[in-house]
Amino acid sequence: MTWSAKLIKHNSESRIAVYFEKNQDLITRIKQIAGARWSQQKTVWHLPDSPENRLRFNIEPMANSVPSTEAIIQIEKFKQWMRSKRYSESTISTYSEALKSFLIFYREKAVVEINNEDVIIYNNDYILKNHLSASYQNQTVNAIKLFFMTVRETKIEVDKIHRPKRAKLLPNVLSKEEIKLILNAHSNIKHKIMLSLIYSCGLRCGELLALQPVHIDSQRNIVLLKNAKGQKDRIVPLSPKILDMLRQYYKVCKPTTYLFEGQTAGMPYDSRSLQLVLKQALQKAGIKKPATLHWLRHSYATHLLESGTDLRYIQELLGHSSSKTTEIYTHVSTKSIQQIKSPFDDL
Repeated sequence: MTWSAKLIKHNSESRIAVYFEKNQDLITRIKQIAGARWSQQKTVWHLPDSPENRLRFNIEPMANSVPSTEAIIQIEKFKQWMRSKRYSESTISTYSEALKSFLIFYREKAVVEINNEDVIIYNNDYILKNHLSASYQNQTVNAIKLFFMTVRETKIEVDKIHRPKRAKLLPNVLSKEEIKLILNAHSNIKHKIMLSLIYSCGLRCGELLALQPVHIDSQRNIVLLKNAKGQKDRIVPLSPKILDMLRQYYKVCKPTTYLFEGQTAGMPYDSRSLQLVLKQALQKAGIKKPATLHWLRHSYATHLLESGTDLRYIQELLGHSSSKTTEIYTHVSTKSIQQIKSPFDDL
């Protein structure tokens, strides 16, 4: 899929135009971006000109929007420090870009002179003014705190930098009937087993695609997840039904390095292609909900809770560091709610 993006002016507002041949999957993804609009006049999809969207569509900052020489050196040191601590390349990229935006805002000010008041001003005069998301604000605060923890001479008091209040969003959950329709939608054994493994083991997309044949322990009926999120290994139980499916799959596809490989042998399956596999399953199953792969993981956790599994075990299975993260599933479990009788029934 080929596309290009560039900055445009639309109704005197700076926007990012995205050009591509008509593709329903990309249109659906663009529609999910806050502020995305279709221009009938210019016949193009366009998005707010924000650091998030510039990063998303690989648009370079404008020539006069670059950090100072000192800031460039500090950002590079920050990257090196994160690499030495084994942060993922994704986190390094996200944090360094967020810090870069912050230091561009204060390009005329020495890094050592930046204080807590400057963080508040940046939040109000840049993040909030440009209607950037709370998650972007949170990432920026994380980056600023981590950066200034590694800089010795500073006027920043790291402990006094506060994160934005998070929106309390409930995870999206599918019913067991919907899950069954999705998992039975594909006749292709690779597509079927990939979606089935995500649901049956509560895997993240990246965890599934990093699996190797040696990570399947058929003697103990477990899956070993190596270097999962947060650089933590964990094990999850393997359903005997899934094991039978895996044996059939192995005979047909004969994977080499990774359990699920793409068109190039020895290379992992592409995450975007896997999203498309789910989208096709939803269409075949006649399910209109905008489900993502992570919905399968949410559904796994919720269904375990509804069947009586202790929350502490679910926390271990999902690889959550904090029990508070796992407790969110108690708010979407319907087991207790369905037993409550509405007073309307007695009228």
